[in-house]
Amino acid sequence: MEPIWIGFWGIVALFIFLAAGMHIALAMALVGTFGAASILGIRPTIHHLLGEVFYSVCRWDLMVLPMFILVGLLAGAAGLSKNIYYVLSLWLRQVKGGLGIASVASCAAFGTVCGSSLVTAAVFAKTSAPEMRRYGYEKRLAYGLVSAAGSIGMLIPPSILIVMYGIFSQESMGKLLIAGITPGLLLTIFFSIAIVLVISIKPSSVKATSFSQVDKITWRLRIFSLGMLWPIYAAALIIIGGIYSGFFSPEEAGAVSVALLFFIVLSSKEGRKDLKPALIDSASIAAMIYFLFIGATMFGRFLMLSGIVPMALDVVIGWNLSQLKFVIAVSIIYLILGCFLDSISMLAITMPIIYPVVQAMRIDPIWYAVIVIMAIECGLITPPVGLNVYGVKGVAEPDVTLEDIFIGGAPFFLVMVFVLVLLIFFPPLSTFLPNLLVK
Repeated sequence: MEPIWIGFWGIVALFIFLAAGMHIALAMALVGTFGAASILGIRPTIHHLLGEVFYSVCRWDLMVLPMFILVGLLAGAAGLSKNIYYVLSLWLRQVKGGLGIASVASCAAFGTVCGSSLVTAAVFAKTSAPEMRRYGYEKRLAYGLVSAAGSIGMLIPPSILIVMYGIFSQESMGKLLIAGITPGLLLTIFFSIAIVLVISIKPSSVKATSFSQVDKITWRLRIFSLGMLWPIYAAALIIIGGIYSGFFSPEEAGAVSVALLFFIVLSSKEGRKDLKPALIDSASIAAMIYFLFIGATMFGRFLMLSGIVPMALDVVIGWNLSQLKFVIAVSIIYLILGCFLDSISMLAITMPIIYPVVQAMRIDPIWYAVIVIMAIECGLITPPVGLNVYGVKGVAEPDVTLEDIFIGGAPFFLVMVFVLVLLIFFPPLSTFLPNLLVK
């Protein structure tokens, strides 16, 4: 059989394995190994893939991944999410839609220490959504909002998905991380505007309730409450400020942030209780992602050997698409894939095929990266496989259904698509900050 046909049937086999429920890493490793063996033979395949696998995991830049994972889990153990929401609700609850805006802003602030959309959404589904309901917000609005706002956590540094993208693409990790700031801030702003619009269009979404406690909130209390957020200020200074100024590499920023949060957790009795689960969970998540890198490396090498990637490159270049049209087409592909695959799977499967085309077309790699991450984030709240939605449902109150969360998140999905369009048609939004990055 011709290598190109082996590559085609390998891709078909991969999707069959995924449909059958096989883990994405194992599926890619199996297809990559047996596919390469069909082309090269067993012995050459073993020698060839062993070197690739070793290189894929024994790299210095991979150290940033477990660091950023641990930072997010330690932040949860330290109870920072509760402090963030408490402080921001003091400042914003008198504003129209103030508790909803406080939830969005809390997700953005928590995103400076947690690089996971799923973790951010689940944390605030437990912290802010019940509080919003207590003050009259409909359950659909409350839980739909936090499922969407959790995506901000995957954009603002540290971002696990951006780190994974950087490892797959070999682009500058520092520039990619800094590039996530602007889309994260845009989402925060437009989500806040959307909350006000939803409440204005449908006043019944927030029932009238007593805000007698508001009268007891003084400016003195508000100002002094800001001191509760000092770990967030410190982490943002280390991760964002350190990377942007060039004082820290991403790996060093992750290590220093872990040390800071580790001591914060140790200083709290409740935090010490959650320390061991946080360490175990971070090791488990990191091991799973490392396994994914191994599988993706084997699958990507198989696609190169089969000729699928060169063929895709020739086909796309033959279409004479402009850079803009190509990026729009890729964005639509990711939006569709988001209905069926989780974010990590989308990156692992598509990067070996699409990214060589991006390089050949000389598309700005930072701009393209931001578009891809944003398009993937949209898939986190779309049915039937909206990972954030399922994460929120797992910790939501008993009367909240998946349908409630999907419906409640629909207006915010439209906001995410709107921000995606802005990023596509205005590339400087993605590239301005990274281009100022100190070397």
